[in-house]
Amino acid sequence: MTCALCSADAPLSDYPVTGGPDGAIAALCDSCQSQIEGDLEPNHWRCLSSSMWSEDVPVQVLAARLLSRLADHNWARDLSEQLWLDEDTRAWVDNVATVSQHKDSNGVKLNQGDTVVLIKDLVVKGAGFTAKRGTAVRSISLVADTPEHIEGRVEGQRIVILTQFVKKK
Repeated sequence: MTCALCSADAPLSDYPVTGGPDGAIAALCDSCQSQIEGDLEPNHWRCLSSSMWSEDVPVQVLAARLLSRLADHNWARDLSEQLWLDEDTRAWVDNVATVSQHKDSNGVKLNQGDTVVLIKDLVVKGAGFTAKRGTAVRSISLVADTPEHIEGRVEGQRIVILTQFVKKK
């Protein structure tokens, strides 16, 4: 068998797809699983152009969520615009925000699109700048299946931020 997302011929393991029917899984390689749970390597995910059309609904959901996380890239936005999902599947994709356990430093629940404020200066690795305490980050995105991470735009760059360093505005 090959990975449901990247088609790699590698050892596979079941990956739970949250927010939908209990027991929903996708058979994924270690590379895809580790990137879903951490930082995404954009070129690896160009494979979504074919896997997003899978007949397996959990794979469609994962593809849609990944394309959303990669929205800074034109090719990912284009694919996301092409992706048609029925009403129930779209609700499942969007349900990640409602079932998430994303909480700020004070334990307040974070939702997709919220505005947060940084409570500490954060050195942004690879970008060469420091995000200063008090900076407002608008329209955050919740990182699927990783409740400690959110994404937001700071100084024109989309970065991953640990929830322990923000408070909801």
